[in-house]
Order: sequence, then structure tokens, then C-alpha cells
Amino acid sequence: WRAMSLGAPKHTIVLLQETASKSTRTFSDFESVSDAMNGICQLYEQRLKQMNPGVRNITYDITELYRFIDELGDLCCLVYNGTGAYEPHNKQWVKDRVFAHLKRMAQ
Repeated sequence: WRAMSLGAPKHTIVLLQETASKSTRTFSDFESVSDAMNGICQLYEQRLKQMNPGVRNITYDITELYRFIDELGDLCCLVYNGTGAYEPHNKQWVKDRVFAHLKRMAQ
């Protein structure tokens, strides 16, 4: 889940709950927002591979990734603000950052 990041890295913690059940809560921490967005994309790609084990090359578009994010029980990113605190960000913020991340990767 690690990748090279551009700009000043901000430690990011991803809090994820896959379903309505609190027992599905997990967290992952990353060196930067970019790494966290890459991790979220990789999580979705792993899910697609599990659902389509016989398919070698799996493709998806941004609307499918957004649907995956929306269908999660909960998703929040805590981003270190440099002053000793973490700022919480919601699913819409994640979708905006994932889009920007994928756009950068495609260039």
C-alpha cells in the first residue's frame, strides 16, 4: 500500500467499516494522502479480483469506484495537519481525492 507521493506528505489514517456491522471496522495508516488513496483503490481492485477470480485483466471506471465507496458502512480519513492534530474527512472528500489521484496516475 506504499507509493511515492508528491508534495509534502501528511500522515493519513483510513478508518473503514465494510458493512453496517461494527465487527467489520479496520484501519490502515499511510505516509501521505496519495498513499492512502492508492490503498483505497487497491482495496477495491482486490475486491474485484475476489468477485471475478477467472478474469486476468480487470478494469473499472470512476463511477464503479464511487459506488464501492458509497456502499461501505463507513469510511473516514484522518489527515495530520502538522500542528499535532488529525483532521477528519468524509466519503465525499475521499472520492474527490481518489479522482485526483487516478487522474495524476493516468498522466
